Amino acid sequence: MNPKIEALAEQHGLTSQGTPDHWDQEHLEKFAEAIIAECIDLIETYRIPVGNSRSGELAAEWTWDALEIIRHNICERFDYRVSST
Repeated sequence: MNPKIEALAEQHGLTSQGTPDHWDQEHLEKFAEAIIAECIDLIETYRIPVGNSRSGELAAEWTWDALEIIRHNICERFDYRVSST
């Protein structure tokens, strides 16, 4: 298993010794939310290179707009609310 996914699973009460048949709904939901939160964090912290021109600034704005749409679609698809921290 991917080490990052394994670490998230263990943080949310899902161990590699257990089988999916023994995982309860609450732990599975917390685990899924943790994966979604990791993806949202990657989108929100993505560094967009701007360069030294107006066209670079426009490209950065378009990239950020696209990332916001992707973030919104992920949240909507999984009925996930981004925490305001």
